[in-house]
Amino acid sequence: MRLTPRWRKTVLTLHVITSVGWLGADLTLLLLGLLGLTGAADPAVVYPAEALIGLWLFVPLSVVVWVIGLVSALATPWGLVRHWWVLVKFALTTVMLGLVLFLLRPGLADALEADGVRTAHERLDMVMPPAVSSTVLIIATVLSTFKPWGRRQVSRARSRVVEGHAQPPKGALPCPPQGTS
Repeated sequence: MRLTPRWRKTVLTLHVITSVGWLGADLTLLLLGLLGLTGAADPAVVYPAEALIGLWLFVPLSVVVWVIGLVSALATPWGLVRHWWVLVKFALTTVMLGLVLFLLRPGLADALEADGVRTAHERLDMVMPPAVSSTVLIIATVLSTFKPWGRRQVSRARSRVVEGHAQPPKGALPCPPQGTS
């Protein structure tokens, strides 16, 4: 499945918008977690606010970013496994999505019900996940910008065959034409 240039730009624009929103929501969670950890703001306000932003903005954006990224990878020339940077970025995003859904979401739901009462360990638990995920999102942004490592070897060989330009690897002896000895 290939998208027209107009649709490709539309998908890319949606991916950028949702990714920026995801990072923004994540940094907001980090800020609220730090405010609660340091006691710079009222925990009865900070933790319910963090839970609401996390549950109603961050978690849904996590799913949307992953789905749009998958569509973008599968429906554009970049492909999902043709380039190392796309594969690494997708793997990071998939792991993050799993952590958000299975670890962060339950903690956010607990924070909403706890009315701001948190132990020191629980307050630290409200800072570490957004700190780690913000770092991962920044790494994913760097990968998207610089596109390091080039194409995967398997992908190069396959793309030459698919494009009808099957060429022997460098250093290999050329095959004689069919029907000659």
